[in-house]
Amino acid sequence: MVKLILKDIPDFHKIDVYEKNGGYQTLKKALGMSQQEIIDEVKKSNLKGRGGACFPTGMKWSFLAKNDKPKYLICNGDESEPGSFKDREIFEKNPHQFLEGVLISAYALGVKDAYVYIRGEYWRWINMMEVALADAYKKGYVGKNIFGTDFSVNIHIHSGAGAYICGEESSMMNSLEGKRAYPRVKPPFPAVIGVWGCPTIINNIETLTNIPEIVKNGGEWFSKIGAAAHPGTLLFGVSGHVNKPGVYELETGTPLMTIINDVCGGVKNGKQIKMVIPGGSSMPPLTREECLTMKMDNESLKAIGSAIGTAGVMIMDEDTDLLKVLKRITKFYYHESCGQCTPCREGCGWMLRVLDRIDRGEGRQEDLDLLISVAENIEGNTICALGDAAAWPVKWTIRKFRDEFAAKIPKHAVTIPILNKVHGVRKETDGFNILKQNNENEVVVSLMGKVQEDLNDESVRYSG
Repeated sequence: MVKLILKDIPDFHKIDVYEKNGGYQTLKKALGMSQQEIIDEVKKSNLKGRGGACFPTGMKWSFLAKNDKPKYLICNGDESEPGSFKDREIFEKNPHQFLEGVLISAYALGVKDAYVYIRGEYWRWINMMEVALADAYKKGYVGKNIFGTDFSVNIHIHSGAGAYICGEESSMMNSLEGKRAYPRVKPPFPAVIGVWGCPTIINNIETLTNIPEIVKNGGEWFSKIGAAAHPGTLLFGVSGHVNKPGVYELETGTPLMTIINDVCGGVKNGKQIKMVIPGGSSMPPLTREECLTMKMDNESLKAIGSAIGTAGVMIMDEDTDLLKVLKRITKFYYHESCGQCTPCREGCGWMLRVLDRIDRGEGRQEDLDLLISVAENIEGNTICALGDAAAWPVKWTIRKFRDEFAAKIPKHAVTIPILNKVHGVRKETDGFNILKQNNENEVVVSLMGKVQEDLNDESVRYSG
């Protein structure tokens, strides 16, 4: 089994152990190469971003504007996606390979200052990275005239404020600048006008940790590991109803059922899978049938309308209440929306209120189509992808598991707005039995018999 990041070496986080195992020697090799040679190797490797978008890293690097302005590298360790917890494994177990990846990347890009942006709640891992960085400075691997060359670079660790939106690259740049973390309209893209108005490359922590292995062994070598269209290994963060949750490094294209059964010891208590979210909470979910044949690489997941995202695999068994799951996810995105875009700011709240209504037993069958409609009106209509992240779970969970949601709604429920004409309906009639009044100036009733003749049909919305 190939392991490029989470290597089975005791105390690998310590700089002396890292050095004994060839640490920082690839940086020395890189400094003897031209910048373009390194970029070409990364392109040849077909390394794709591990932060969720899966964009080719070498291609992103080639977009960096070639002008006289300072250039910056931002290392995205915000990791605020629910279900994702793999970057902290790197901070804890292999910080120096990550730092070496930052240094090689900075050299290839002509960067003099790199920023490691880590979510504020990760205070323990922030401390670990500060220790590792201090050790690298002491050894002369970071700072001025590295390995006696004219290459100098400083690395800064920046603690975020704990907002999900800061994981979006342009929000992160605003946060670094001390501004409110609103996403920026693109274009211009960060590679042209980024942090402080200068060309900027933003890469995920795991992405950069792969760079030393690519430079050491060659891009072609890396491209042959795992799935051809999405090569390398991935850190799969597996959570939920499995016997051995955790972070596992596996080749891309590993079958999902191999991960669940062989790596994670199967579903708890021998139960069946109901749903799996394959790449963090924002990714469209998989049904049990899809799980049985699914391979865990981005191209395979794209073929069925999902994505690998951050490879945060969330397993849910047959007893899981998907309404509760969807409410929890939607509440998160409603809370974390920055509020800049109306579709996301308002739509997330609408979806949460409708899901809440269904959970209270006041739902209507048309609410399911309403939820999909709201999600589709958010999707693709916001400056950043947070709107999509909120919309996809709602849209696809309801589409794939509609029967479960429909079962939560009273079968013969109809809704009557409380208008002047509704006073003609008595509390007990041979037509209706009023169940409750909700918070939207409506009453929910169940159909008992024939509708009263004096009730205008327009005041009744049938949903069952």
